[in-house]
Amino acid sequence: MIPGEHAPLADHLGWFSVDKPTIARVMSELTARGADAADLYFQYSRDNSITMEDGIISRASSSVDQGVGLRVVVGDQTGYAFTEDLSLEAMLAAARTAAGIAHGGAARGPVEFKQRERPSYYTLSQPWSEIQTVQKLPHIERLAALARKGDPAIHKVTVSWADGEELVLIADMHGNIQTDIRPMTRMWCMLTAKKGDVTQSNSANLAGRHGFDWYTEERLQFLANEAVQRTMVLFDAKRPPAGEMPVVLAAGASGILLHEAIGHGMEADFNRKNTSIYASMIGKKVAPDFVTIVDDATQDGERGALNVDDEGNAVEKTVLVDHGVMASYLHDSISAKHYKVKATGSGRRESFRHSPMPRMRSTYMENGPHTREEIIASVKKGIIAETFTNGQVQIGAGDFTFYIKNGWLIEDGKITAPIKDINIIGNGPEALRNVTMVANDCKLDFGGWTCGKDGQSVPVSQGLPTTLVSKMTVGGENV
Repeated sequence: MIPGEHAPLADHLGWFSVDKPTIARVMSELTARGADAADLYFQYSRDNSITMEDGIISRASSSVDQGVGLRVVVGDQTGYAFTEDLSLEAMLAAARTAAGIAHGGAARGPVEFKQRERPSYYTLSQPWSEIQTVQKLPHIERLAALARKGDPAIHKVTVSWADGEELVLIADMHGNIQTDIRPMTRMWCMLTAKKGDVTQSNSANLAGRHGFDWYTEERLQFLANEAVQRTMVLFDAKRPPAGEMPVVLAAGASGILLHEAIGHGMEADFNRKNTSIYASMIGKKVAPDFVTIVDDATQDGERGALNVDDEGNAVEKTVLVDHGVMASYLHDSISAKHYKVKATGSGRRESFRHSPMPRMRSTYMENGPHTREEIIASVKKGIIAETFTNGQVQIGAGDFTFYIKNGWLIEDGKITAPIKDINIIGNGPEALRNVTMVANDCKLDFGGWTCGKDGQSVPVSQGLPTTLVSKMTVGGENV
């Protein structure tokens, strides 16, 4: 059984069958050829998933993974190795491999390891490991029933359930030990509806670092309603005229554009390598005065929340753009040392098989001085981008293309018709400069987003207030 959220260090050590002298012995081997920084990242993860299609359980799976990653940093060199075998012999061999990749300077002696205290942004009354499959099935069936009742045209209902948790222990060369238990869950409702010969499909999902009791009747009803509304509106939706026009980014899900087209460019490794357009923009104006952008790991229960980052650093709310001025990058320990600043708790990795790097956690724009109604009334001809399905971004320059599944047409300051299946094309830094109004309705999207970078995927959150970008290319119909 996985211990509870506030389990003592002894429980974590016991889980991985290691003790402090063993960690000290492996760390000594890892730093025997010199080190500026070094850490051990122990991880156990367990994931469950269930899929029900039209009332029948079509797939169910459970997986476990465990191992340790060993990293040593010397100057600009990083040596990394991992092993799934947690015996002392296997860990010492991995330590020698990592030390052979990056080395130089004096050897480091063993240290006394002490656990460091930190806040908790996710606490479960009952860990997922104690929840049986039979307890989850009624929720899955209930969501499917609510969705099917949403409209007579609903033809097919698929519900996917996922839950899991990670147990991590991070030890660094300075004697610090951090532990964490990271829960995660997501419930997804996918619908197909038919009217005559026309078929439409759409979906909605809820996700976060929550437990079983998070799935209340109200949340299941909300999720069903979202999926039904997103699907049924497509029968009346059209593609708007193509061309350059104002685009209103709807509160919530539009944060994907902020994340992809702007946020990645503010990760310190891209700037250190001079591949980001923001590489020389610290202290310079990048947006209007009423624009403040943050990346925050300290929001209770959010998918992007962390109690500690994957290097053992404390997490925080990092202000990236402060009233229009570029204020900070997102730093892991390596980039923080390069820039001579404090790490922002943004060092993240997909698993023990990967070395950490600067990553976003929960990225959003703070409230502005306007209202949603004022923004819509100001647009003579434009669109609202409401839900997104995918996109492509050139991280260095920030050029992007995003596919909008649901949206609305604005004519003479009024919402006149639903739209669907269009692309918006632009440049992230340029779009940021072209923000002309920001509303006071900021919210994080409730869905489960996953960010990919250099072959590693990590869970994230994102959000936005209703935001007006004065011009963007819309790939609709030529008329």
